[in-house]
Amino acid sequence: MGDIIYTTVTGKIKPLLDKIKTVGVPTKVTNAWLKTIGFTSSNDASLIGVLKVAQLIDGSQAPTPLWQKFRGSEGSTALAEGIRTGYAELYGVYPDAHEHPNNDLENVFSQSSKAGKQAISKAVATFKNLAKEADFSKQSQTVPAEAQHFETTTLHAPMESQPPRKVRGGAPNLHIDVQVHISADASVEQIDQIFASMAKHLYGSQV
Repeated sequence: MGDIIYTTVTGKIKPLLDKIKTVGVPTKVTNAWLKTIGFTSSNDASLIGVLKVAQLIDGSQAPTPLWQKFRGSEGSTALAEGIRTGYAELYGVYPDAHEHPNNDLENVFSQSSKAGKQAISKAVATFKNLAKEADFSKQSQTVPAEAQHFETTTLHAPMESQPPRKVRGGAPNLHIDVQVHISADASVEQIDQIFASMAKHLYGSQV
């Protein structure tokens, strides 16, 4: 988050998001495209960065799969997903960053950027106006990609509910230890599925 993202026209974030749901999907989001849908001010170009940090467009300014998801019935939930990803550093400090006061957010932005106080304030205002349009109450059922790196909770689960099996021919007894790495973002349902799968494959249980 070294290069903070902000727009000087925060009041146009909602109108732009609303427009995205009604117009066709562009090949790329450019200044020219913004003008065709009514955003003709020179300052409106800063909205492109907002779409990028929300993960609605990629580095080449082309719409991402999340763009289509945002246009659907679960659009506000999809937007929340994009915001959490785009502001990962902020959410690493405050998991409920969208509910925190401005001064808390300004402190986080200030620690990771050399931008001045005015730019920091605009970055916070941009984040807050973007977050207003998102629904953070529903957690995605997809395990976040960062969870694959196993950087959070680690559970050591030795499988000792059955006695060690003795292998034919006098070979040593076998003892299996299984380490389960679970992201702090994982839901209760996801955790239950992990252990149900372990029971099925290790013990043959049908849960």
